[in-house]
Amino acid sequence: DCLSPAYHTAFSTPRELIQWAARLRELSGGKPVGAKFCVGQGHEVFALAKAMAEMDVTLDFVVVDGAEGGTGAAPREFVDHVGMPLREGLILTRNALVGAGLSDRVRLAAAGKATTAFAIAANAALGADWTNAARAFMFTVGCIHSLKCHTGECPVGVATQNPSRQRGLVVLDKAERVARFHAHTLHALKEIVAAAGLDHPGELEPHHLYQRIGPHELRPADRIFPFVLPGQLRDDADSTRYGLAWAAADPDSFRPRRDFTLERQAAYSPTA
Repeated sequence: DCLSPAYHTAFSTPRELIQWAARLRELSGGKPVGAKFCVGQGHEVFALAKAMAEMDVTLDFVVVDGAEGGTGAAPREFVDHVGMPLREGLILTRNALVGAGLSDRVRLAAAGKATTAFAIAANAALGADWTNAARAFMFTVGCIHSLKCHTGECPVGVATQNPSRQRGLVVLDKAERVARFHAHTLHALKEIVAAAGLDHPGELEPHHLYQRIGPHELRPADRIFPFVLPGQLRDDADSTRYGLAWAAADPDSFRPRRDFTLERQAAYSPTA
């Protein structure tokens, strides 16, 4: 059986998560170990950053999944309403790593309904080192989004252990389609990067990404969203909009700090 529990028995705090990741890295002979999550509340991500900074032990990578992503086996209410959208979650996690002085040690990836070259470019501009894509490739191999992934009754043979249903997926045929889709997506990404006058997606910055905020106004991402400076949360969190969330973050708990005063709790916005 492939188990996907709602919680992990190996850890219950940010610090224990980092210790467990270090243990996995040791047992695997040094293979990269990371964490993937959809952002819920800002202080939880900041608590993870604080734990890594205080312990001087880091994850090798973090993958931020957007609320718009997800498996066909996910509860409907979760798919529709739970979790932060990718853009906001990615920026918050980018700021956690940069603001805690960890961005040179922890790679950052984005996932969540990325189906185009533009999605990859936009994620890169907001701080992602790479983009994970699942949905687009699932469609390429024949997924029809029947939402039966967890039942073993996938009608097109993608997510099933039933031999008769598996015959619906002809590997040689679908492999060629996947390869073509990937090649064309990367070619389109090269065109976008070249159009921006750059040589590599890693050179994309927030000011390259514009967003319409009204019928007559566009603004670059760095004038819409906050982007903290290296070490700014560690050294002077109150100079950022994340001051309260950083104060609430506890490396020994995913809950807000116990000594977080009622007054500060009342003013605290989980996503601020």
